[in-house]
This record gives sequence, C-alpha cells and structure tokens, in this order.
Amino acid sequence: MTTASSQALIRLIERNPTISGAEIASELTPPPQFEHASFESYRPDANFASQQAALDRLGEFAAVWRAQRPGGFFSRNRKPKAELPGIYLDGGFGVGKTHLLAALWHIAPGPKYFGTFIEYTALVGALGYANAVQLLAGARLICIDEFELDDPGDTMLMTRFLGELMAGGTRVAATSNTPPNALGEGRFAAADFLREIHALSSNFETLRIDGLDYRRRDTEGRSATLETDAEVAAKATALVDRGHAVSLDSFDALIAHLATVHPSKYVKLLDGVEIIALDGVHELSDQNAALRLVAFIDRVYDAEVPIVASGLPLDQVFDEDMMAGGYRKKYLRAMSRMIALTTGELPPHD
Repeated sequence: MTTASSQALIRLIERNPTISGAEIASELTPPPQFEHASFESYRPDANFASQQAALDRLGEFAAVWRAQRPGGFFSRNRKPKAELPGIYLDGGFGVGKTHLLAALWHIAPGPKYFGTFIEYTALVGALGYANAVQLLAGARLICIDEFELDDPGDTMLMTRFLGELMAGGTRVAATSNTPPNALGEGRFAAADFLREIHALSSNFETLRIDGLDYRRRDTEGRSATLETDAEVAAKATALVDRGHAVSLDSFDALIAHLATVHPSKYVKLLDGVEIIALDGVHELSDQNAALRLVAFIDRVYDAEVPIVASGLPLDQVFDEDMMAGGYRKKYLRAMSRMIALTTGELPPHD
C-alpha cells in the first residue's frame, strides 16, 4: 500500500473499539436519514392504494401511545382498539417501509429500539442471550428493519428472543427487503416471514405495501474506482489537508481487521470518520470475510460515509459461488449500497 504523507490520516485497522451493552442499546436508533421521519412526511403514491392503507393502519397501531398523550389526536377522536403486539410491513424495495418503521419508532414512548436484523443478532452475540434479553426487557417497541430469513439459526434465535420480549409486553414492528436487481427472484413475502417465525406468527399482522422504488436506483451501474493505489493515497491526503477526517487502509488489512472486531463494534470503527479510502480492492473467496464486509458496509451506509477505492469495483468483490449461494440477497443489498457509497458526492474540497 502506498503510504500517504499526512499524519492526520486515520487507520481503521489501528482501532480496537470497546462497547458496552448500554452503548450498543444507545445505537439502536433510526439511521440519520430517518432522524425526522414521521407519518406526516410520508408521501403515499396515489397509484398504489396499499401505501395509504398502510399509513392509516400504522396510525391505528400507534393510537395506544398517542392516546396516552394529553390532548393527543387519538385521545380526542377515537378509542384505540385491541392490537396484536406485532406488525410486519411486507413490500418491495424503496416503497417507504423504513420511513414508516422509523415514524412509528418516533411516536412510541421509551424505552424503544430500532435496528437491523444483523444488529440485533450482533447484540445477542456480544452480550450473550440472557444479558441481551435483560437489556431490552421492558421496551415498549422494538423495530427490526430488513428481517432476514436466509440463516435458519439466526431466525430461530430471533424468534425465541422476540418471543420472550413480547411475552413481557413489548410490541414489535418489522420489515424485510429485496434489492431491485433481485426482483426477478421474488422477495421475502408475508407468507415466508410467518412460516419462518411460526412460533410467533399468530402475534403478527401483516401490511402489504405495493409501489415503485421512489429512489429509482440504477443498480445496473458500477462502483466508482480509481486506477491506482497512489491515486487513492493522494486523494485521501488532499481531503485531509482540506480539513476532512479520512481513513486510509488497504482492503486486505481491513478485511483481516474486521475478523478481530465483533460486528456490534463496527459502528465504533467509524467514529469521527467522514470519508473512507481503500486501496487494493479485489475479489473475495472466503464467505465469512464476505459476510463481515456486508455487516461493515451496512454500518458505513447508515452513517452515510462515502468511500474512495482503487482496484476492483467494490460491487464486484463477491465471487460466483457466493452469488449463487444462500446469502445472495445479502450480497445484492451490499452491492447496491457500495455503488451508492462510491458514486455519491464527496464533501466540498474547499
């Protein structure tokens, strides 16, 4: 790897973060782009009636909390009806499921938690099952974005985990997702979700949300890449000189380092980082390494940290065997996100 001259460059591989259970729980909030999501700011597509129907139904689901607020709309106009403790938003990519999930989270009183399926399984892995249940016990609402059904062990773990929390009065809202370039393969539909969580299925109501991807993402594109490692180093140094907090690591070193850091701590690797620079990107053949990269990219995407890289375009790092295997949908999601992270605009240079 070419060494940049600036001493202000951050090395992710030199970070060995620690994180407590309380810190993990504090990170279980909506991503920055949904910090102000509300039912009022959701714009249902008039061509798809299910979007307005889902919005109305979630308003009813939230009525029990709104009724508890003095002078709240629901307390004046309607009495909240008895609800199932779980609700599942079933729809394709980009129809606003995460927006609605975050809006529901913002309405709910605390304690409440919002995270992806991977974040919750990482929490259990970091703390142990009993400690994780104890930490989240008493939550009024748990939101799970991108519930994944491709790992039977994790699905069984989460079903048991949610069962214990729901037995204590916690309400649960969940979504699942399929990237747009996987639509030909189908997606996780309500029937799949209910079948896999059969022990809890009677506790969930499903809401179908149809529509087009409001972002109209072009996933036929490719991740942007620079030709040489030297260009990456020069770009990183120039950005640091202009006042940006930039990390610079080789792809191999980062992949190796991720194996030494629990996925629950990946978010801490990014503390204070505005731009990630990677050199020497190449295809991966180790599935464990690939899945760790997926988890890392999820955190980078949530934090909206752009990536500058050289070598193979990042969206091409998963080999043919991986793309034909059981984790294909995870890799497709990561590919879509890596395209966005490498083709978005960098911070101003001045």
